[in-house]
Amino acid sequence: MTPPTKELNLIFSSLDESASVYDVPEVFSISPDNEPHPLCLLAVSQLQDHLKEQEEWEHNFGLSAGAAGAVIGKMFGVLVVRTKALELGYLAAFSGKLAGGNHHTKFVPPVFDGLVEGGFVNKGMRELTRINDEINALEASGSYDRLHALRELRKTHSVGLQRRIFEQYHFLNRAGRSKSLIDIFEGADYKNPPAGAGECAAPKLLQYAFLHKMQPLALAEFWWGQSPKSATWKHGHFYAPCKEKCAPILAHMLAY
Repeated sequence: MTPPTKELNLIFSSLDESASVYDVPEVFSISPDNEPHPLCLLAVSQLQDHLKEQEEWEHNFGLSAGAAGAVIGKMFGVLVVRTKALELGYLAAFSGKLAGGNHHTKFVPPVFDGLVEGGFVNKGMRELTRINDEINALEASGSYDRLHALRELRKTHSVGLQRRIFEQYHFLNRAGRSKSLIDIFEGADYKNPPAGAGECAAPKLLQYAFLHKMQPLALAEFWWGQSPKSATWKHGHFYAPCKEKCAPILAHMLAY
């Protein structure tokens, strides 16, 4: 396991001297579309340089001709913070996974890592694959006797696995109180949290800041790469955190 001090050195990035010409926000702000705080723009510039120059991992954002792998654009976020030592800098995060993984230099870790080798998520997905394979084999052979029971088993297994995943997510707020993802969404009158809730950039950034006693100052998110066909995100443009997955979580995290 990476020692906390070493981890902080890899994740916290100081802002350069040009940051001193800008006023530090007195009240935490989340940038709406296309209106980032100047300190967020400095952080984003540094992060985008890192995305262009790093050689630690490979991910096809659709920005280079002939790149291998499926084209997957990605939402990134920066959180300008002040540390306990009063140092000004920023944290960076990506939504979901990046290059097939959850852990990369310069980025905060996930709130819950479902990719851990030998963890229940991998075991559950293998069982789901086994059930699907059995269903496909029975359909191909024309043997329909057990299909209904297997489909019900698949549904039950899938719902149970998703519920167990949601149970692993617990988010801190400014006052240091922790609340589970399930409780957050039940309190917001959702029947269930949407798939992927808790994996967006903004909650990951605030969670890391609160865990390490950093003061959040300003947050901004931007899209990097080609957009999915069904979406309107544009490369390099800024966007507010999503309402469906993030709004209930952020309402809890930013409460005193």
